[in-house]
This record gives sequence, C-alpha cells and structure tokens, in this order.
Amino acid sequence: MWSSSRWRTPDRIRARAGLLVALLCTLALAAAAEGSSLDPSLDQVRRNLAPHLAGEARLTWFGFHIYDAQLYVPERFDARRPVAQPFVLELTYARALKGRSIAETSRDEIARLGFGDDAQRKRWFEQMAGIFPDVERGQRIAGVNVPQHGVRFYVDDREAGRIEDGEFARAFFAIWLDPRTRSPQVRAGLLRGVEHD
Repeated sequence: MWSSSRWRTPDRIRARAGLLVALLCTLALAAAAEGSSLDPSLDQVRRNLAPHLAGEARLTWFGFHIYDAQLYVPERFDARRPVAQPFVLELTYARALKGRSIAETSRDEIARLGFGDDAQRKRWFEQMAGIFPDVERGQRIAGVNVPQHGVRFYVDDREAGRIEDGEFARAFFAIWLDPRTRSPQVRAGLLRGVEHD
C-alpha cells in the first residue's frame, strides 16, 4: 500500500502541475482579451465612433511639408459644435519633430486663441509634454474627442495617454477647427465633407 502510493505521488504532482499551468495560461489569455477590449486600437475607435472621413489637408510651413491631417466623424456631425460629438483628428508627420516642441506649439496656439488661464495652460502643457513622443517621418498622432470627458491620444495605433478635461478638448481641437485657426486652408480641408460656417 505504502509502496504503490509512493510511486503514484509524482504522477499526481505532475498532473496537478499540468492543470495549474493550463489554468494560468487560460487566465492570462482571458486577461489579454479583456485588456484588448478595454484598450482598443485606433482603427477600432474610428470604426466604432467616427467611421466617416470628413476631409483631409496638408500643413506646410514656408514650403516645408509638416504633416497630413484627416478628420473622421460620425454620420451626423455639426462642425459648429465639434467637441459636443465624438471625432478623431489624425496627423501623419512628414518630418521628425520633438514631442516637447509639438506640446509647446499646441500650448502657444491655445493661448493665441484665448483658451484657459495661465495655470490651465501650464497644466495642459505638462500633460501634453508627458504624452507626445518624439516623432519620425510617417508616424501618426491622433486625438480622439470624447464628449464631456476630454481627449484620448494615440501614437500610431495604440493609446498613449489621456487628458480628461473637457475645457482642454475644446481648446486643443480649436487649433484646427476654430474659425480663428492660424491655418484656415487646413480647417477648410478637414471640414470639406460636413456643414460649417
């Protein structure tokens, strides 16, 4: 009796170890699947929230190609109240730029347009500088407007960070969509497929 149980014990240990490994693998796959549904790709976000390309435009500065921009919107989109609706603004960079420089330019344009006070703009700048990476030619940064919640930023296809502040969303997207934008030709191109003033 003792002898037979002694020989069965390693088999039982191996069987239990195998079951434990299988259970851990199942849990890991479930966690990965859950994570992917909670952290969707940019393409998934576009398909679900803003599947229609409203327009596109190219920004040049003194003849230098800086980026190409695309605006994706839901089926019905009121350009007079853009941040009241979900949309995706995607920039594909044509040259290498420092993330901090992108954040500084965004902050300066927000200030020029008169959004926020000094403390808000300082906080927004620090948040943008912490999210925007240094970009190479061909890389994308996209901002997803989430009404009443703020902006989710994507670098290429994955989420890079969030600024959960509706005032920031209004200020940030005004850089491109406000009638007072510094680049009216870019605004016109982005809003080509929707009604606007």
